[in-house]
Amino acid sequence: MAESASVPRRRGRPHKASSGDSRAAIAEAASAEFAQKGYDSASIRGIARRAGVDAALVHHYFDSKAGLFAEVVRLPVRPDRIVRSAFDVPEERLGESLVRTVLTAWERTTVKSIGVSVLRSAVSDSAAGRLIRQYLLRELKGAIRGRIEERGIEPAEADLRATLVLTQMAGALIIRHVLELEPLASLSVDELTARLAPAVQGHLDGVAAGTDAPPA
Repeated sequence: MAESASVPRRRGRPHKASSGDSRAAIAEAASAEFAQKGYDSASIRGIARRAGVDAALVHHYFDSKAGLFAEVVRLPVRPDRIVRSAFDVPEERLGESLVRTVLTAWERTTVKSIGVSVLRSAVSDSAAGRLIRQYLLRELKGAIRGRIEERGIEPAEADLRATLVLTQMAGALIIRHVLELEPLASLSVDELTARLAPAVQGHLDGVAAGTDAPPA
């Protein structure tokens, strides 16, 4: 009797009994790949090869490299998603929206507790610190730079503006939540947003301090 044909499964979706093992294998492979190659050089295909699965399965479980990295390092939220959630506003309100969205997210206890550890790692010279920095630069600065480039700003200038925005935001978070310096640590989100938003908007617009228009 001829062998009965097996029922084909949808690409990228595991058999129910093996789903937990596959997800764990992908996470383990990702951890090794990130440690060996860094965030920038690691790829979904490389992680899939290491785990012995199809790349579509990685996307099925984790959506993207950013999502996989967040899973591996156990981030309570996706920083890239928080930043992008602030983008749906007019250009003149983007600075305020970014500041308020990020500060509000950090008021959640679960975010703050792990976020402080992430920030401390990011400013260290450890391998983990370098990996975190690559992730933040790629996903956060990349998202902000992309939004600025949508205005027709040339890439080098957009990169500078995005870097300045991150400098402002990271500095505020470190002083407020890591160093807990007063009076910044005790200001309400509304008060701190009112203080920071104009500076962040200026960086987004390319307006230098003491001027009324972006550089030519």
